[in-house]
Amino acid sequence: MALKKLALAPGLNREGTNYSNEGGWYDGDKIRFRSGNPEKIGGWVRLSDNTYLGLARSLWNWIDLNGTNYLGVGTNLKYYIEKGAIYYDITPLRVIYVAPATTNCFATTNLLYTVVVTIVAHGAIQNDFVTFSGAVAVGGITATTLNSEYQITYIDANSFSITSPTAATSSVAAGGGAGTVASFQITTGLDVYSSGVGWGAGGWGRGGWGTGVVNTIGMQLRLWSNDNYGQDLVFAPRGGAIYYWEAAGGVGLRAVTLSAVSTFYGYPGTYVPTTTNQILASSIQRFVIAFGANPYVSGTPASTFDPMLVRWSDQNNQYQWAPAITNQAGEFRLTHGSYIMSAQVARQETLIWTDSALYSMQYLGPPYVFNFQVLMDNISMISPNSAITVNNVTYWMGIDKFYFYDGTVHTLPCTLWQYVYEDLNLDQSFQVFAGGNNGYNEIWWFYCSEDTSVIDRYVIFNYLDQVWYSGTMGRTAWLDSGIRAYPIAANYENRLLYHEASVDDVSGLFPVPIPAYVQSSDFDIEDGQNFGFVWRILPDINFNGSSVNNPYVTMTVVPRENSGASYGPADAPIVTSEDNYALPYPPNSSVYVIQTFTGQVYTRLRGRQMSFRIDSDGLGVAWQLGRPRIDLKPDGKR
Repeated sequence: MALKKLALAPGLNREGTNYSNEGGWYDGDKIRFRSGNPEKIGGWVRLSDNTYLGLARSLWNWIDLNGTNYLGVGTNLKYYIEKGAIYYDITPLRVIYVAPATTNCFATTNLLYTVVVTIVAHGAIQNDFVTFSGAVAVGGITATTLNSEYQITYIDANSFSITSPTAATSSVAAGGGAGTVASFQITTGLDVYSSGVGWGAGGWGRGGWGTGVVNTIGMQLRLWSNDNYGQDLVFAPRGGAIYYWEAAGGVGLRAVTLSAVSTFYGYPGTYVPTTTNQILASSIQRFVIAFGANPYVSGTPASTFDPMLVRWSDQNNQYQWAPAITNQAGEFRLTHGSYIMSAQVARQETLIWTDSALYSMQYLGPPYVFNFQVLMDNISMISPNSAITVNNVTYWMGIDKFYFYDGTVHTLPCTLWQYVYEDLNLDQSFQVFAGGNNGYNEIWWFYCSEDTSVIDRYVIFNYLDQVWYSGTMGRTAWLDSGIRAYPIAANYENRLLYHEASVDDVSGLFPVPIPAYVQSSDFDIEDGQNFGFVWRILPDINFNGSSVNNPYVTMTVVPRENSGASYGPADAPIVTSEDNYALPYPPNSSVYVIQTFTGQVYTRLRGRQMSFRIDSDGLGVAWQLGRPRIDLKPDGKR
């Protein structure tokens, strides 16, 4: 018989059975489809040897007027600016206590590293950071040691503990001197979602609006929003205040509240929102917009937070938030939903998601300033960071389906819907985030699988080819390449990584291989009724981009008698992929090493249907599969 070309449809499809997807691909990891063919994804390298504290949940890149390239990094513990591969801590201060509040506040115990600090009503929580200055030696711990930054451990209302790098040499009940100053950084947040805390920390009935639960920002999963106002940075933790960092001041200065900056420049800073769920800076109309805010009340700053209120500053003036007939500052309360989930700038409009609707916000000019209209009701969004806009189309992940908006809201068909949503930890849904990889026309969604509280999976939509694929990977934030050469991602080792910059995993000191595989669905060897005998395979694989002299992959070909039959006997060897998909390889399957100049391999495979799989786990190996062909002969009906 003539050679049979295995021209399989691009993308993974797990919506039906393995056999019902004949002519397609069923499983894979660390692969993508380009020009219709599967290939191993690019590897990653660490941005620098330096690390930061906490898990990064936000990345923001911009260039100032002097051409300096900055990267904002928001973690659950701090906010940094990366410049020249160095992380500068610009975390704002919450409060500064000076004498007599901190007079002789330190207590030591002989031979212990723990120091108890007594400051009445300090307002800190566990894991917060405090920096001391002006202290003198106490209990054998030097002044230089005490006058440093510490992370708070045990805590109560009027005291807390810190850990000194050196042990005390004596016990002192109260010491440190009357000149001690304690500077507390803003409250830290959680690195996982905790049920029933804060505005919008979960869906209706899972601890969000309507539960009667009121908690501090420190009890929420720490998510940041950030944007540029000119060359300056404006940012906010979800459920916290708005902060401002002026590029002219340099990376050595901390950010401060926008209200303080407004007051400094002669505006009523008391009217700047004290709490918000998200901020955006409208780069064209020049507004700073808060989504979820405390309302404006003439004469006094309002303290009641409204999770459905949108407030904005005056045009071309980020400091003025008090509405007047002479400016365009204002506010508008949305009505569909119970809290604002997210907002994103799209083409000629800003999209606003509540927990049940999608709004469009468009600039009109004075006197009304903005117009709001409902685009669709009764829709969902799984997390504040699950939307992304690419080529004027906005895509997002809902709690039970994917969506896109191109002027009209549509459901986005997904060939991996069942695979994703049946293994999704909805209790950690607020960790879900989207990221773009524009060089490969991809949108990535990262999420926690059902039995874990850390992100360990991704699903990709290729919007050019309209196909899906998925895999396993632990990342906490992502930023597409724009003004840097490669996409940037944050991992669980407190490092930033440049993706697509290697063929291996170079997140550590030495490169390690990235295991990758793709497996076809079962397909008929001959006609699905008769047995066929496959005696030769022409693999058609290239290794372009490999960094080793002799790259290789393995091809495993597995025949089966029929779609309901086992792949092999119970004692057959089991090969388990990273996503725990177990495939028993029977004795009559074949595993072949495919190298650069492997033109054909000879086989002895008999069955009604078969599948094949490409694996790679070598260092420096990149590969792309083309159109393999099989040579077969008829072999009867039994």
